[in-house]
Amino acid sequence: MSNHSNLSDNAKTLVIVVHPNLESSRINKRLATELEQRGNVTVHRLYETYPDEKIDVAHEQALLLAHDRIVFQFPLHWYSSPSLLKKWLDEVFELGFAHGRGGDKLRGKELLVAISSGGAASMFQAGGLHNYSYSELLRPFQQTANYTGMTYRRPFVVSGIREVTDEQLEKYAVEYAEYVEGY
Repeated sequence: MSNHSNLSDNAKTLVIVVHPNLESSRINKRLATELEQRGNVTVHRLYETYPDEKIDVAHEQALLLAHDRIVFQFPLHWYSSPSLLKKWLDEVFELGFAHGRGGDKLRGKELLVAISSGGAASMFQAGGLHNYSYSELLRPFQQTANYTGMTYRRPFVVSGIREVTDEQLEKYAVEYAEYVEGY
């Protein structure tokens, strides 16, 4: 899973992990842990930072400004992200910061989305149980990137999470780290 980036190898990466119960998540917890072990990206666990969901907008915007590549990592919940990510976007990507007059602060940054889902990949296509591909379901994130002047990169997907073996999970963790690092 290579993903060649236009940003330099020195690009600073912020991974925003949005899982309502990360400690009980086998997949998302392992992916986040792999990044933390490598130590060359900032891993920001949103539900741990804001258990009361009171978002420090200035702090979040400062984090975005300090990084070149932004990754949203989350389990797919009812064809979307967990609610805290939507709330975070509503508050942090405000007028004058992410869009509108003076709202060019994210222009030129990369946006990557990493998701996990219980369903097999074959379920997420025309004629499959869920009818739509992951790419189609993630269009709001792609459009957010377009609207804010960010470059949207192809998503990283771990599907069929209940069937993922420990060996496969270790392989995904390495592939994910390489994806996040821009390789």
